[in-house]
Amino acid sequence: MSRHWWQKTWLVAQRELRTRGRSRAYLVTTVILLLAVAAGVVIPAIVARGSKPERVGIVGGPAAAMTRIVTEAGRISGTKVTVVPEPGLATAESRLRSGDLSTVLVDGTEVVVKQVAFAGTGGSFPVALANLAGLTKVLGQLPQSTGPNGFALPVRGLIPPSASLTTRLTGLFTSVLLWIIIQVYGQQIAMGVAEEKQSRIVEVILATIRPIQLLVGKVLGMGLLAMLQTAATVAVFLGLGSAVGSSVVHGAAPGIVIAGAVFLIVGYAFYCTAYAAAGSLVSRQSEIGTAIVPVTLPLTLAYVLSYTVLYTNGANAFYRVLGFLPPTSPVAMPVLYAAGDVPAWQVAVSAVLLAAGTVWMTRIAATIYTRSILRTGARLRIRQVMREAAH
Repeated sequence: MSRHWWQKTWLVAQRELRTRGRSRAYLVTTVILLLAVAAGVVIPAIVARGSKPERVGIVGGPAAAMTRIVTEAGRISGTKVTVVPEPGLATAESRLRSGDLSTVLVDGTEVVVKQVAFAGTGGSFPVALANLAGLTKVLGQLPQSTGPNGFALPVRGLIPPSASLTTRLTGLFTSVLLWIIIQVYGQQIAMGVAEEKQSRIVEVILATIRPIQLLVGKVLGMGLLAMLQTAATVAVFLGLGSAVGSSVVHGAAPGIVIAGAVFLIVGYAFYCTAYAAAGSLVSRQSEIGTAIVPVTLPLTLAYVLSYTVLYTNGANAFYRVLGFLPPTSPVAMPVLYAAGDVPAWQVAVSAVLLAAGTVWMTRIAATIYTRSILRTGARLRIRQVMREAAH
C-alpha cells in the first residue's frame, strides 16, 4: 500500500481520536475501569491482612458418633450423604482418588478431599463437616485437642488446586475488562458507522478516500483509544499492586494480565471489524441493537460461562473448545489460563488461531462494509451482500 493511502487512513484515525477521545463517555469509562482495577488490587490486600448422595468415608473413631457427625453436616450444608466405613486411611485415599468417595473423615483429626478448591477447601460440605467434627471434638465426644484452624478440623486435599484464589481473581478481572472493552468500543464503532450513513456524511468522506480506508481508520482510531485505556489499566494493576503489597501481582497473575492484553488487541481487531460491518448494514441508528446481536452472542457466551470455570477445579470439554475458537477465545482462553486448565503453549496456539481468524474476519467485514456503506433503505442481509460480492 502506498504512503498516500496510509496518510488518508491516518486522517480518519485522527478524526476518531479527536471526536471519541474527548467525549464524556470515554473519560467516564476510563475512570470506571481504573477504579475497578484499583479495587480489585487493593481489596485482596486488605482482606489478606439434585444429584447423587455423596459417599463419605469414615476412618477410625466411634463409628456411630462419626456417622452422626457426617449426617448432621450433610443436613447443615443441604447435601445428601451416604456413610461408608473404611478399614484404613490408605484404602480410603485410594477410593477417594478413584472417585468412589467424595470426602473422608479421619478419626476426628482431619477431613480429606480429592482436590482442594481455590478457596482452600473442597466445597461447602467438607467445610460443614470440618467445622462440626472439630466442634464435636472440642466438646469431648472425640479426643481433646483443636486443630490449627481453631475448632474446625483441617481440610487436606490429595491433589493441590490447579490455581490459587488470587490468580483466579486476576483472571476474573481480566475477563471482565476484556468483555467490557470489546463490547463498548465495538458498539461505538457500529453506532458511528450507522450515524455517518444515516446523516449521509459518509458520502462526502468517500468522495476523497476508499471505503476500506475509512473502515481501517475507524478501527485503528478507536483501537488506539482502547489500548490507552488498557495500558493505563495494566499500569494501575502492577504499580498499585506493588505499592500496597497485594498478592495478586505475584506468581502467575502478571502473566495472565499480559495474556489478556494480547487477546484484547487481537480480539479487538476481530470483533470491531465485525461491528463496523454490522453497522454498515443498517440505515438508521435505531436498528443497531438488532444488527449487532449475532456479533455479540459468542463473546457474551464465553463471558457468562467463564464463572463456571473460575469457581471450579477443572474446566469442562465444551469450554476448552471455546478457548480455541476465534469468536470466543478472546475471553475463554485467558480464563482457562487463569484457572490453570491449559499450559502456555496452548495459549500461544489459541492466539495464532485468533490472529488467523482475524485476517479472515477483516476480509469478510471489508467486503460487507464496502458494498453496504453507501446503500440506504431497508436493512441489508449478510447473505444478500455476500451473494452480490460473489457475482
